[in-house]
Amino acid sequence: MLKSREGERVPNVTFRTRKDGQWLDITTDELFAGKTVVVFALPGAFTPTCSSTHVPGYNELYTTFKKNGVDDIICISVNDPFVMEEWQKDQHAENIKFIPDGNGEFSEGMGLLVDKSDLGFGKRSWRYSMLVKDGVIEKMFIEPEVEGDPFEVSDAETMLKYINPEAAKPQLVSLFTKVGCPYCARAKAALKDRGIAFEEIVLGKDITTRSLQAVSGAKTVPQVFIDGKLIGGSEALAEYLTANNL
Repeated sequence: MLKSREGERVPNVTFRTRKDGQWLDITTDELFAGKTVVVFALPGAFTPTCSSTHVPGYNELYTTFKKNGVDDIICISVNDPFVMEEWQKDQHAENIKFIPDGNGEFSEGMGLLVDKSDLGFGKRSWRYSMLVKDGVIEKMFIEPEVEGDPFEVSDAETMLKYINPEAAKPQLVSLFTKVGCPYCARAKAALKDRGIAFEEIVLGKDITTRSLQAVSGAKTVPQVFIDGKLIGGSEALAEYLTANNL
């Protein structure tokens, strides 16, 4: 049975990592000492649930976690540093620290190193999340011990609800843009100035003008959507931000 480690210190481990093409050793003290940190661990980089839901969930709520006292969000997986470095790039998860537990030492110290040889994975981490304050584990959400790859309690929303049940989630903002468009640059600057995260969809790269017209009914860019509602171009966005005190 997988045991909760609430009230205990995290294992003392030195992680071999890669940054900007260089080797970098990081200790658990460097990651956790004097900080409030959310950790989520998972079976493997580039695997379906991990890539489609687990990582994106924490990445999207990063700003909200920060507003609620969290210093860092860490993703741990029993993968080598090269794989974790490339996975972070693929996920565009610049808000998360990807830590490779290549030898499984941290996961073993947590009592959560499991055998997934039936999948050809060998030893991997069980899926879980935890809130760590100054190196001490305050809260853990460990996925139930059932067949397959359960994903019920270690998600970002469950952790955020534990930290602050009243925490306001960020608005979902997407905008259609075109390279070299000054109005697009103006819209993006307005969002960045207010600390509003957004997803950019570039015409000619991600979609065509036909798709833009089908979705928004417009041919010009930018076209901004917030929480599923079409706001419009850069001027309409400025009016929306002012009207909503954003």
